[in-house]
Amino acid sequence: MAGRDREGSDSWDSLDYYDLLGVERDASPEEIKKAYRKMALKWHPDKNPDSVEEADKVFKLVAEAYEVLSDTEKRRMYDLHGKEGLKDRMGGAGFTFHSPFDLFRDFFGGDDPFASMFNDPFFGDFGGQALMTTVVRG
Repeated sequence: MAGRDREGSDSWDSLDYYDLLGVERDASPEEIKKAYRKMALKWHPDKNPDSVEEADKVFKLVAEAYEVLSDTEKRRMYDLHGKEGLKDRMGGAGFTFHSPFDLFRDFFGGDDPFASMFNDPFFGDFGGQALMTTVVRG
């Protein structure tokens, strides 16, 4: 199951969180962390300039999946009741996901591994953060 690839597919939203990360339902926290790292790097919008819209969508879904599956209580609730159960049981209105870009930076120790690409003198004053902000708000 690991490494599932649905490039060009419109069915990302319908995927189970475990399928999004390419892990089994009994995956350990370490396996979930490793899978998130792989998928977040693969689908980061800065790494996919030719398909920013799809990459942004998948990147956000991957972050959502990691946020749920890496939290014991959220994962238990998800396993019992699915996505709807998370919405219904987490304080009535559900819970708010963190920014996928904040989660990404926190995961990688506060650094954006793609920022160095844009801080190269060849790219001028681009700055990875400025590009990311454009993607997030654009």
